[in-house]
Amino acid sequence: MTGSDGEAPEAYYRTGPDGAFTPTIATESPWDTKAQHGGPPCALFGHVIRENHPGTGFRIARLTVEFLGTIPRSDVTVKTEVIRDGRRIRLIEASMRSAGKTVALARAWQIATSGGVLDGAELKDAKSVEMPALPPPEPARRFSGDKGRWGYSESVDWRRVRGAYRGTGYAQAWMRPRIPLIAGREMHPLDRVLVVADSANGVSARLDMREWLFIPPAVTVTLHRYPVGEWVLISARSDLADDGLGSTSGTLSDSTGPVGSVSQPLLVAPAPRP
Repeated sequence: MTGSDGEAPEAYYRTGPDGAFTPTIATESPWDTKAQHGGPPCALFGHVIRENHPGTGFRIARLTVEFLGTIPRSDVTVKTEVIRDGRRIRLIEASMRSAGKTVALARAWQIATSGGVLDGAELKDAKSVEMPALPPPEPARRFSGDKGRWGYSESVDWRRVRGAYRGTGYAQAWMRPRIPLIAGREMHPLDRVLVVADSANGVSARLDMREWLFIPPAVTVTLHRYPVGEWVLISARSDLADDGLGSTSGTLSDSTGPVGSVSQPLLVAPAPRP
């Protein structure tokens, strides 16, 4: 993963003037070299919402991002607004703009934590995903699939632990971003999970990316807690209809167990011919 100067980018975004964020090559999409992969913009939404609306004890419990088209690899700004305020629950709306055009929208539910309110409660074990062991730190592996090397894939370590690429069902992969979201800023656990969550349809890909598009126009991430550690496990399944629609759903986990879920609708179509 290298920039135009031959150096690996220090982050997915660099801060620019007037609150802008400049995407690096690490945001590059597999579908269009001039566009961003959905993961970094999702994480950027989460970052700005968390920074602009911290609130004592509030945590983002659900984030839905609507991609209004391709997000270009050019400067973006994010504006936020409180839509529904409250002592325990509030709704934040955000918009992302590039070159004067709105390119994505997001809504986040923030829920106030209540300390150890469930300590000692008798909770029956919920059905959970099978938790494979954490991968060893080396050697590093990158995901390329059918598209060869591209910016975002080079920015993340992948360890597939169940299912083959272009499989026929359920698949699992550990993922670890190699760089922070924003240059000069430490990676927050929310950044970490949101950077990788939009890759669920790639983890569970059913088709050859050289011949087919399976693009999510939206993604919803629901979290009951933020992950601990560097690695996030995506356990996902993609299902496709023969008329060009699909859906992906999955569980997001860390080394101790599930942290939430991800869901994506999919546009499925033949890839444009060169």
